[in-house]
Amino acid sequence: MRFRQVHLDFHTSEAIEGIGQSFSKQQFQDMLKLGHVDSITVFAKCHHGWAYHPSSANETHPHLSFDLLGAQIEAAHEIGVKTPVYLSAGLDEKLARRHPEWLIRDQQERISWVSDFMTPGYHQFCMNTLYLDLLAAQVHEVVAHYDADGIFLDIVGVRECYCQFCVAEIRRRGSDPRCEEDMKVMWEETYANYANRMNETVHALKPGLPVFHNSSHVSRGRRDLVHLNTHLELESLPTGGWGYDHFPLSARYAQGLGVDFQGMTGKFHLSWGEFGGFKHPNALRYETALSLANGARCSIGDQLHPAGMMDPATYSLIGEAYREVEAKEQWCRDAVSIADVALLSAEAAGHSFGRPEADLGAGDTGAVRILLEGHYLFDVVDTESDWSSYKVMILPDSIAVTEPLKAKLNVFLESGGKVLATGRSGLAPDGSRFELELGAVWQDNSSFKPSYMRPEFELPSLRGSSFVVYTEGQDVTLAPNGVQLAQRENPYFNRDLFTFSSHQHTPSNLKEAGPGMTEGPNGIYITWNLFEDYALKGSLPVKEMVKYALDRLLASATAAPAGSDGPDGSDRSDKLEGSGDSDDSGGSGGKTIEVNLPAQGIVTLQQQNADNRWVAHLLYGPPVRRGQNVEVIEDLPVLADTRLSAAVTEEVKQVYLAPQGTSLPFRQNRGIVTCSIPAWSCHQMVVLQF
Repeated sequence: MRFRQVHLDFHTSEAIEGIGQSFSKQQFQDMLKLGHVDSITVFAKCHHGWAYHPSSANETHPHLSFDLLGAQIEAAHEIGVKTPVYLSAGLDEKLARRHPEWLIRDQQERISWVSDFMTPGYHQFCMNTLYLDLLAAQVHEVVAHYDADGIFLDIVGVRECYCQFCVAEIRRRGSDPRCEEDMKVMWEETYANYANRMNETVHALKPGLPVFHNSSHVSRGRRDLVHLNTHLELESLPTGGWGYDHFPLSARYAQGLGVDFQGMTGKFHLSWGEFGGFKHPNALRYETALSLANGARCSIGDQLHPAGMMDPATYSLIGEAYREVEAKEQWCRDAVSIADVALLSAEAAGHSFGRPEADLGAGDTGAVRILLEGHYLFDVVDTESDWSSYKVMILPDSIAVTEPLKAKLNVFLESGGKVLATGRSGLAPDGSRFELELGAVWQDNSSFKPSYMRPEFELPSLRGSSFVVYTEGQDVTLAPNGVQLAQRENPYFNRDLFTFSSHQHTPSNLKEAGPGMTEGPNGIYITWNLFEDYALKGSLPVKEMVKYALDRLLASATAAPAGSDGPDGSDRSDKLEGSGDSDDSGGSGGKTIEVNLPAQGIVTLQQQNADNRWVAHLLYGPPVRRGQNVEVIEDLPVLADTRLSAAVTEEVKQVYLAPQGTSLPFRQNRGIVTCSIPAWSCHQMVVLQF
């Protein structure tokens, strides 16, 4: 995969004339050069259903007079730019009006995305209909006739559908559409059949040609769906509803899946299809750097004007970011993550006590926010991941410990790892007991919400107090081998019709109601859904209590972090000092990397085995709120006096800034490398060359 891709949409109504009339091969090439673009996804078919090339499998846009797809591929290839080809798979508006019986239906026969044909918008197709044959013919035609560098199929995934084709199929199988479990099996099979059909169509003509099926979300724990693709493109437009913490959550999972992947953002101020909307160049600089820091290649979304001329302002904007990416690529190729902490995704865990998917997402999101703001090196994992390199495993809020999960956790614990569990995590699937030794004995779900935590340690930013936690909690007692780290306090009563006090919730009655945080041989348990709480409320005490628990566990864990052995497999923790004269005071305190970044700063650590080096990525681009709930990045403050320390097990030969190549003074003593980083903004790579 290339590092600097543009995803070029062209969803163009038949009501617009003069399609492509201003297209110029030279201008197209000039804009790609201006944007430092090395790959561009061009379009064979749009959401309106039209083809942008001569077609017997589809219909060419009625106002297009030439082969626009062929012209774009020829122009791009002439200057060494790759051209994956886009086809809208799930949407085809011209066909939707001719064959509405092929559309996805709910149980009330309503259609999606828009609910009728009197509202502007698109309608989604069911792949359990004859539409699948038409789509396969369209894909075959493109692959057979054009020198595509890949196929991108959009708006697909496992879909709920009660169209009459699906109803007839489930009855043919001897079941009933009212049996949801059987319907779910069929919906899964429908998507797998679609994806395999498209893959076979492509690879029968061009074996190995990249194919990606875009559903806008990579489901954590669904490796079967991931591997229907040759690679991943993580759609994550921060201002388009995803937010700035969505991509790190997706990327920290995707990097461990063993497939190449891109981070896809957009040039738009808001989201797709926004003509005349632009984000600040600094936002694109940050977003592309965030992709690199997480082991991803980059993709930026654009939409071509119906006249076919590439917009100079857009490609100047893209060029601001991609010029920097181009200079950084050699320190980002073939990189693997180094992480101390693994977050077992609640979405991927397989048993979450029947909680709604939205609640599970909140737990994952809150955990990632705390890990980012606490500057922890972390990966997001599922039950199939290799856990052997991590020191601490987080079980967020509602992960039941099934027998297979218990067996895997036992191996992790026996190797020296520790667990941090919150809420109902750590309990058996029936919710009756803990399956891990976390210092607590479960009693019942708490009847109070919210309730209060009083730590038996002082938070870094606050004096001792009773701190409110808004989400569900559990009543526990202290196990014989447990240590209490915080107590739980209840309010006088829950807020109700005849029992309420003040404007919001009732204050703590200041009486101990049992443990709120415990520690046992296997790790630490906190009785509330703290990660969901942080996702919804963003409470400072919640974050600092989680950080206390993580730091305590990292200090006590004996599991070795990834990359801890030398090339020959030997431990190298006793090497002599490296060159330089920087102070080595401090130490890593259980973390592989320590940095003094602001809360909105991000640190990741990538290892390039072929080059025998670590690359630490430092990022800082604080979002601000504009308009109604729109986060944007505009200013990129300069950070000075950044200090970095790294726990290493090899002798470090050189520490330098990339891509600048500037050597940094450093000190290596007793396995800790320390250095100071000159003033920087947005993104700085620090290379530890062994």
